Amino acid sequence: MNNAATRDLVSATAKYVRVSPRKARLVADLVRGKSVTEARAILAFATRDAAVPVRKVLESAAANADHNHGLQSEDLVLTHVTVDPGPTIKRFRPRARGSASPILKRTSHITIGLAEPAEGTARKGR
Repeated sequence: MNNAATRDLVSATAKYVRVSPRKARLVADLVRGKSVTEARAILAFATRDAAVPVRKVLESAAANADHNHGLQSEDLVLTHVTVDPGPTIKRFRPRARGSASPILKRTSHITIGLAEPAEGTARKGR
């Protein structure tokens, strides 16, 4: 069993988000392992459109920590951030000579897990 998965205290998931998993993973990689306040600052100024749903899931996880577990969200760290592919919506576009080409509208399932930082781990600077 993964050690990081056993430490997770709080998590939040957004399913069927209309953003490509590949694009959302680029944003997820920016905030993985950061504190909640750092992640909020990074996502607030990220220029990618996928930052909006990732920020919403982060805020939901922070609210879950505060409301359901009575934890201060500023003290928590993003232990795991996963972006899994959801179902793909298939559409077709007309092409030359009566043919058609497929358009794949991809969806994502975004999950963020928060936990308290490990005791023996000192916070690393940049």
